Order: sequence, then structure tokens, then C-alpha cells
Amino acid sequence: MDTISLIVPCYNEESNVEPFYNEICRVFEQIKKAKFELLFVDDGSKDNSYQKILELHKNDSRVKCISFSRNFGKEAALFSGLRGATGDCAVVLDADLQHPPKTIIEMVQKWREGFEVVEGVKTDRGKEGLMHKAFTKIFYGMISKAVGMDMRDSSDYKLLDRKVLNELSALKERNTFFRALSFWVGFKKTTVYYEVQERQSGQTKWSTKSLIRYAINNVICFSYAPLQIVTTVGILFMLLALGFGVDALVSFIKGKSASGFPTLIFLVAIGIGGIMISLGIIGVYIAQIYDEVKGRPQYIVGKKLDDKN
Repeated sequence: MDTISLIVPCYNEESNVEPFYNEICRVFEQIKKAKFELLFVDDGSKDNSYQKILELHKNDSRVKCISFSRNFGKEAALFSGLRGATGDCAVVLDADLQHPPKTIIEMVQKWREGFEVVEGVKTDRGKEGLMHKAFTKIFYGMISKAVGMDMRDSSDYKLLDRKVLNELSALKERNTFFRALSFWVGFKKTTVYYEVQERQSGQTKWSTKSLIRYAINNVICFSYAPLQIVTTVGILFMLLALGFGVDALVSFIKGKSASGFPTLIFLVAIGIGGIMISLGIIGVYIAQIYDEVKGRPQYIVGKKLDDKN
């Protein structure tokens, strides 16, 4: 019998824990020759999420939990779950039921056919604003170029074989981007499609500001594109300076005095601006390196519910 681990990061999801559990039980009644372990990763929730999970654990030993000492972010929760999963494969999905659990049936079928990564692809992006959709398109365009695969419709909802879990768990970097790394490791892939559902209850934890910060951090940790921007800016300034130099030379030959101070002020201002932007981008990469070399853990486990307790 196959053991399928379900890795479920959650932050302040007390109202969704029980409905999610009930839906998972219904889904696995339809999957033959399979049992599940339900591994919640409580990312320092401030509500009663952990207590709700504890109640489920007391009645069903298949329910397990890793609870962080504070909020470390979704990436840390995902990798904690990858390292804690004990199944033959694992499915990563959200606790708010926006990732429909019934899709697991098709994922498991694909896995049994020999696929080692089953990628959940959205058929639509749900109720997102135009600005959010545009920003998302730009972000995934950059990441897709860095990874060499189309990630525009990718999500955290996917099934990973034990071999893939072992490889991802062995990665040593602290700043991770799960969606891109699950592409990067390779292995035999296929896709299944699902419609994004409305949240069961509660509100999304992702504000526009946090999404932008998350996107920038992931672009920096998985792509050299911003550093290439520095080179592009430098080339543009060189061409601009060359253009002004040619203009000044032509004016001199014609006996016309070139306007000095406005041109000089413009060049100095735009040059300083470009230098500061370039230094800022380089500084972010240096900060990422600094975070890595300090060697601090990606997360700290405060409590743990498993077969032993």
C-alpha cells in the first residue's frame, strides 16, 4: 500500500483546519491501495490553528504537525514539510481549500504511471486585479527564463516522488523558492489542471506589499536578471554620454557654443541615479550572500506532533 504525505503549510487557518481534514478523508476514500499522513506545518500562527490540529491528532494519528517558534514564512514551512514527510510521495497544498483536494486523485494516478513530479496548473487565476495579473506575468516571465521552463501557470500545488523529496530536502540554501526548485531538480514531469477555488473561510494572508516583497526576494535568490539590468543601465549611460559628446563636437566644429551647465547637470543627475540603482541591486545580492554565510537555520521548530506523541 502506498503512503502519501500531504504537506500543508498554514498560518492563522483555525477555521479551515477541520473542513480541510474532512475533505481529505473523503478524497482518500476514492483512492485505492493508499493511505495518507496529513502533515500540517504551523508557521507561527497567532490564532488557535495548532489547538485545532492537536484535537484532530488526538483522534487520528495520521494527523501530524510541525509548529514553528514564530512566523518564518511559507518557503520555510514548505521545506520543513518536505524534510518531515515520510511517504512514498508527497502532495503540497494549501489549507484554505483553494487547491481542490479532489485533484489529488488524478495526481496519484499520474504518479503510479511513472511520473515523479506532477505539477498542478491553474486553468484560471481566480479573482485577481489587472495590476496583480500584469505583475505576476512579468515575475514568472523572469523566473521562467532563469529556470528554462514555462512557470507562468505554476503553483505550489504539486505531487513529488520520494526521490524528488530527498533531493530537495538535501539543499543547503536558506533562501529558497520552492516552485522554481521543483523545476530545477528535473525528473520526469507531467501536469494536471485545476480551477482555483474560493477560500473556505477567512482572508488571504498575502497583501500587495507582501506579494511584491516575496516576488523580488525570489527573483534575487533564483535569477541573475537584476544584475544584468546593472550592465544594461551602464551601457545606456555610455551611449547617452557618447551622444552628448558627438553633439558637443558637432557644435564646436560649427562654431556654436554648446550649452554647458544644463547638459552637465542632466548628465550628473542621471549618472548618479543610475549608479545608486546599480549599487542597490548589487547590495541586495550581497545581503543574500550575508544571510547564507551566517548559517542560521531556515526555521526553528517549537512543537511537534507525530507518531511518538
